[in-house]
Amino acid sequence: KAIYKTHMKMDLKLGGSEGRTMRDEEKEKMNAMMMKQFQKTFVLTFDQTSSIYKEDKSLKAPVVAPSNGMNIMVMGDGGGNDVLYKNTKDDRFVNKTEIMGKLFLIKDRITKYDWVLTSETKNIGVYTCYKATYTRQEERTHMNVENGEVTEKKEKVDVVTIAWYTPAIPVSNGPSNYSGLPGLILEVKEGNRTMICSEIVLNPEEKILIEEPKKGKKVSQAEYTK
Repeated sequence: KAIYKTHMKMDLKLGGSEGRTMRDEEKEKMNAMMMKQFQKTFVLTFDQTSSIYKEDKSLKAPVVAPSNGMNIMVMGDGGGNDVLYKNTKDDRFVNKTEIMGKLFLIKDRITKYDWVLTSETKNIGVYTCYKATYTRQEERTHMNVENGEVTEKKEKVDVVTIAWYTPAIPVSNGPSNYSGLPGLILEVKEGNRTMICSEIVLNPEEKILIEEPKKGKKVSQAEYTK
């Protein structure tokens, strides 16, 4: 099994009411609390061809205290109860997720990443890792309000994903939906989000079962997104 820590960099542009702006120290405190809220721990249990990836629920998410008169509530991805099963041999995944009190079972093909392999290396723990990158285009919408008129501007931007994998663990798998490299992925960075492996236990003493989720309304990824 592999333990991953995830975090997101925050850069909030915050102002106060009635023309009052937040002081720099208030903004720094708010950013720090928001970053803490996004810090999570996930566990990937895997064998040669299959895996289960889910949040470590034994660790409670920190509560963000009110600051400057505001209550902060962060909406997570899947409510922290998602169970992602991947089968790299059959090229498929099953994701059990809940939204608005409804349980879904997303069944689809594993995402194919057009990884570009490089010879650049770095050490993560005791493992020598190689760098791979993947670039995709994403359409983003920018909203602007001027003189009471709302306008929107759409633009296409390149989003680069950087992954570090180790051939020392010859498993074509990794955290979340990432896979497809000649070794276990130990770190992924995409935009302001980073996932990094903090611990690996090979051949653990306790028996670990990798079971495919069965409960939930069966939908494809496209149907669920819609």
